[in-house]
Amino acid sequence: MSKILVLGAGGKTGRRVTARLRELGVPHRAASRTGAAPFDWNDPRTWDATLDGVRGVYLVRPELQPNDVLRAFTARAVARGAERLVLLSARAGGPELDRPRERIVQHSGAVWTILRPTWYFQNFSEGMFARAVRSGELRLPAGTGHEAFVDAEDVAQAAVAALTEDGHHERVYELSGPQPLSFAEAAAVISEVSGRVVLYRPITADAYVSELIATGESVPFARLQARLLTWVSQDEGAHISDGVERALGRPPRTFTAYAKQATAEGAWR
Repeated sequence: MSKILVLGAGGKTGRRVTARLRELGVPHRAASRTGAAPFDWNDPRTWDATLDGVRGVYLVRPELQPNDVLRAFTARAVARGAERLVLLSARAGGPELDRPRERIVQHSGAVWTILRPTWYFQNFSEGMFARAVRSGELRLPAGTGHEAFVDAEDVAQAAVAALTEDGHHERVYELSGPQPLSFAEAAAVISEVSGRVVLYRPITADAYVSELIATGESVPFARLQARLLTWVSQDEGAHISDGVERALGRPPRTFTAYAKQATAEGAWR
């Protein structure tokens, strides 16, 4: 069986993709900047070693990187024998944010699948909102907007299906959870399930940017996150998509089920 390269193997979906491939006995290479297979988008000298013997690639889009970097890497991957590319894109943020990158993959000459997930459940337990949840207060510029949050495990399983099965070629899967939630509603679910009080407090985008910068985040990153959360405030991500069911043949996982598991695993201790 041909080897699959997993980029961003230390990330929310990447490590879940790697774990699933391991469970299935699929040969794979887990690549990241600090992993056993070093990979750096900014250092093309790391590319060839990670691509050796690879026929499928899970592409975690390089945030805040020029599109030329992705174009150069996909060209190198196809030239080295990669036949199947699965791109982790995004549903949120507006059509101009990720669609140019999607077109790069679609025009690469390889068989492709595009995954467009919403915001992950796991942002509350192992991502950008985790510290705030543990502190008991979510301060975000999301207003009263709703988002159809999705489980990163569902996204990873869709990626593995696209990498290992037929029937997913030239498909765009918009991946969402089964219901839209506001941040206040998400905080209420976490509070009920975990037994700890978590409150949501809407703030301005400028205040959020300042708070992120104060924690050490870069200005471009802080502004990008504020922009995406502003989209949430406008209910841009509130609609439900059928991508999980199309890709996996089952309904997406619920936020309550996720919160119960996260609590059992001690995510918010």
